[in-house]
Amino acid sequence: MSDFFKQFVEQLIATSIAEWVAVILAVVYLLLAIKEHIGCWLAAFFSTAIYSVLFFDVNLYMESVLNIYYLVMAIYGYYQWRYKTQGEIIKPIIKWPVSWHLKLIIGILILVIASGWLLENYTDQDFAYLDSLTTWFAIATTYMVAKKVLENWIYWIVIDSVSIFIYLQKGFALTAVLFVSYLLLAFIGWLKWKQRYEKQIESTSLVAT
Repeated sequence: MSDFFKQFVEQLIATSIAEWVAVILAVVYLLLAIKEHIGCWLAAFFSTAIYSVLFFDVNLYMESVLNIYYLVMAIYGYYQWRYKTQGEIIKPIIKWPVSWHLKLIIGILILVIASGWLLENYTDQDFAYLDSLTTWFAIATTYMVAKKVLENWIYWIVIDSVSIFIYLQKGFALTAVLFVSYLLLAFIGWLKWKQRYEKQIESTSLVAT
């Protein structure tokens, strides 16, 4: 345990300025997302632009591609939250049927197996299957955030847990700490959005009556 702690501290000390900036912006993104503040997408844009370069430099190609996707989705998310509203009404939170989630999970697992095998056999990618797992699920889950699907937070809890292990193994100690906070904030996000969703349902029921 002492060796692990020592290595962890050394990684923190060696953290680049670029990673510090990316981490701070990533925290700002999640806090604003929980509050349903549209500024979250601006923070996400710059954070992911930095991470796409950092991950490519350490042979985490799927993570790098994922962050390029995040960058594009930051623009899409901003558009969804800014222009898919009615007047001053915030874009509503929605839920997907269980059948949709089952189909999504099965489809993603197929992609994980295929991309993991290709990366493991034809590249120098590290953690091919785990990286593929977090990447494909994060791609789908980011879309869910843009659409304000309530269950996105449950997906993030799983994704963040696996990501913590990967980042610790690759020397991104500060980013691992970030994802520990992400894990905790994902629980908070789930509770906050669930409360707001229930209020939406209640308000809709009152209007209907």
